[in-house]
Amino acid sequence: MISLVIDTNVFVAGLRSAGGASRMVLRRVLEGKFQALFGNALWSEYQDLLGRPVWGEGTNADERQQVLAALARQGRWVTVYYGWRPNLPDEADNHLIELALAGGAQAIVTHNLRDLRGGELRLGKLRVMTPAQCLEEWK
Repeated sequence: MISLVIDTNVFVAGLRSAGGASRMVLRRVLEGKFQALFGNALWSEYQDLLGRPVWGEGTNADERQQVLAALARQGRWVTVYYGWRPNLPDEADNHLIELALAGGAQAIVTHNLRDLRGGELRLGKLRVMTPAQCLEEWK
């Protein structure tokens, strides 16, 4: 199974729009075709987003909570024991790299390619890709 770290911007985009690649990535996790990895920092960001006014009319609060709970059932919790510091432009993104490395993810799926690829640390086979690239790679 393909293990992924799904950035919060993909989570929001997937729930705001009825179509699109972000929604399909979330759907594939729920279908068991991809496995989402979760850690403390990422999970806290997801939960924090549930209360923010970023959602539009695509879903209501109960639906968003149900989707997050379903993702949790399908995903895998990863404990990050070692703090990598890839010197990303936004320090708040480093936890995504740490989670992906600790969990053996194949990719981080994000709309923020520039910042996540901008660190000094070379990440081996870990890929950073958009939802559309993810779906193209793993049909």
